[in-house]
Amino acid sequence: MSGLASRFNAFKRTNVILQHLRLSAHTDAAGEVLLERRGCAGVITLNRPKALNALNLNMIRQIYPQLKKWEQDPQTFLIIIKGAGGKAFCAGGDIRDSCQKPYVAFIHGITMGGGVGLSVHGLFRVATEKSLFAMPETAIGLFPDVGGGYFLPRLPGRLGYFLALTGFRLKGRDVYRAGIATHFVDSEKLSLLEEDLLSLKSPSKENIADVLESYHTKSKVDEDKAFVLEEHLGRINSCFSADSVEQIIDNLQQDGSPFALEQVKVINKMSPTSLKITLRQLTEGSSKSLQDVLTMEYRLSQACVGGHDFPEGVRAVIIDKDQSPRWEPARLADVTEEDVSRHFRSLGSNDLRW
Repeated sequence: MSGLASRFNAFKRTNVILQHLRLSAHTDAAGEVLLERRGCAGVITLNRPKALNALNLNMIRQIYPQLKKWEQDPQTFLIIIKGAGGKAFCAGGDIRDSCQKPYVAFIHGITMGGGVGLSVHGLFRVATEKSLFAMPETAIGLFPDVGGGYFLPRLPGRLGYFLALTGFRLKGRDVYRAGIATHFVDSEKLSLLEEDLLSLKSPSKENIADVLESYHTKSKVDEDKAFVLEEHLGRINSCFSADSVEQIIDNLQQDGSPFALEQVKVINKMSPTSLKITLRQLTEGSSKSLQDVLTMEYRLSQACVGGHDFPEGVRAVIIDKDQSPRWEPARLADVTEEDVSRHFRSLGSNDLRW
């Protein structure tokens, strides 16, 4: 009887994980994403504010074909994507594609996981004082997916490596200062910016950039506030330039500053396996095309889903919320090179198809 109960509990837990990750198909998808043709633009509104606009499979299935239609439509000159409700742009889920027409993402509010994937690969990314960006995947036994292996190592210095390994949160204008957003606009002006973009006649990329730049230039919120990581950029570049996670930790400990020692505490809470595959993901991704990075990340995702740490991380952080994941292996020293390499192996006929 205990075996049956154990299997039933495992079944329930698996279902809860799937619900939290928005991977199961929803039968009532009406209104979860709004697709409109307005003015010169196609407008995508993620419309699940109670769920922080997290993506699910049906939303992706609606967005993708519409993007392709707008790409072929000579009267659609740009794509605008935004989140409903004002609290979040998009806090999760995933869509692995990019659009060939100018793409403007309003990363207003919480932007994590799939929200990052929906925005950072576009030509224009607009942050506001309410933006909150993070890639906290190493805390749940995963890695910064949705093309994180492409855009993170291309941020200034070693900033992307720091953000990926620690899950550090950037807020407001700092999202722009870090190079994640291309423009910063006061949130109260966001609706006016949208209207000005929609009213453009047959705009070029330069026309769109001019409108965004005019709003960016006039934005005053936190204009005089220093970048939150400004005084630490030197040690970030130095400490996170190592070839191994163990050496990064040694560098931080040798630095000895309160900031450096705090990062050691943070890193030591993360999945050791996730830390090692993430460092290799960014190192390899720094010289790969986005398409090749996404293929690599698909392989990583399949390995993680079939492993121990990802389900355990979801349990500890999202389901039981005890914040005490039991990682296997529990120590960096016990994660072998073979363990890491296994995540990167080709899946043959099951690899991501383009």
